[in-house]
Amino acid sequence: MGPALPKRRNRKRTILAAIGATVIAFGTTAFALTSAGAETTGSDAGAAQEDWNPPAELVQPLDEVWAHYEDTYNMDFQNFGWDQVMATGGTINYCVRWDSTQQASAELRDGIEAKLAEQYQLWFDQMAGFSDWPFETIEVNVVGWAATDRALLDWDDDSVDVYIGDMNEGAPQCSEDCGRFFNQDGDYSNCPGGADHHYDQSLWLTDGMGGGAGGDWGQRMGQEYFTGALDQEQITIYLHELGHTFGLDDFYDWTPTGQCCFIMNAGSSPTITEFDEWMLRDWWWHLKTRYDL
Repeated sequence: MGPALPKRRNRKRTILAAIGATVIAFGTTAFALTSAGAETTGSDAGAAQEDWNPPAELVQPLDEVWAHYEDTYNMDFQNFGWDQVMATGGTINYCVRWDSTQQASAELRDGIEAKLAEQYQLWFDQMAGFSDWPFETIEVNVVGWAATDRALLDWDDDSVDVYIGDMNEGAPQCSEDCGRFFNQDGDYSNCPGGADHHYDQSLWLTDGMGGGAGGDWGQRMGQEYFTGALDQEQITIYLHELGHTFGLDDFYDWTPTGQCCFIMNAGSSPTITEFDEWMLRDWWWHLKTRYDL
């Protein structure tokens, strides 16, 4: 069994169950995070309590959100985005699944990589210095592109691995031998180029798609939407789906007390809000004991 979760609130907190909603899709490998009813006590509990200091008006809604996770989902799972970042020492590698009939230029390729790095930091700038979070920044690299036809990828250099015609769910993908979703034990011995060429998540860009999806495997949305938003400060659907990768939920049928408008409540805010930031921190606060922190 895994380590005990720290005690923070009046009632006992124990992670029990894996996030699954219409736009959240996680894998199947699981492990037990905590023993039922286990708590941190003594000086450790006091230190943990001091780590948790959200604004007073957010304490109740954050409690409600975490209770919802506990009561609804199965969180005995080891491939949240948190697990991926900790396994790599603060790096996320991407495969771009170019599910499109449009040609992608080298300029677009490089622009997508730069935008992914920028957008990641919009979430993780909020984590710097919080409760033993060990990274100042998350390094984001695009290591591979997948397409149905090589002619769709308009570059000749070898800056990224290229995968042609490897299809899954009707869309091109990078080699499964290189994907963390398929190799959660971290064994990339069958990946061409080895572990340096592995990818943790996929950015799946599909012609004509509305909305999006996200989970431990990555994020999916419309090709036209994402590439058309590269000049925007915050790419709303991408940031929402990235939230799912790190465990944040949807709010289709309820809202926490006093909260209406935040990026994880789809359609209510185009940007990450303070409440979103504290929900992200809450996940780390609960899960960090996995990593002996």
